[in-house]
Amino acid sequence: MENYKGVIIEESLSDKSVLSKIKIVSTEVEEVNDEHKTPWLTKWTLHTVEIEEEKSDDVAQMLSVGLEKAHPWYADYKNSQYHYIIFSGKIFKIDRNNEEGFREAKEYGVSLGIPEYQVDFTPQIK
Repeated sequence: MENYKGVIIEESLSDKSVLSKIKIVSTEVEEVNDEHKTPWLTKWTLHTVEIEEEKSDDVAQMLSVGLEKAHPWYADYKNSQYHYIIFSGKIFKIDRNNEEGFREAKEYGVSLGIPEYQVDFTPQIK
């Protein structure tokens, strides 16, 4: 069993309880600039997280429900086999060798208004 690693932006969550159910490896606060396209925020709190494989589906569900709905957000985490890309109300669990799955997740994110450079998901390098 292989744990998942990713980054969750605390400000993206309307329900932050998910953070108490996962391991936070480190936290960094970053000032928001124009490039981030989030003018409603002045900072992002970036939590680098580790999620146990057996909890990965449950955490994805909690994030999908808990992401703030007033603005388009996503959260993601991956291990060597799968990449979870989670939007409010929609979860992609993509085999990391599946280019089509990544294309669909990217198109979905852009359709919500997320800047294309922020949804630059890529398949695993073979």
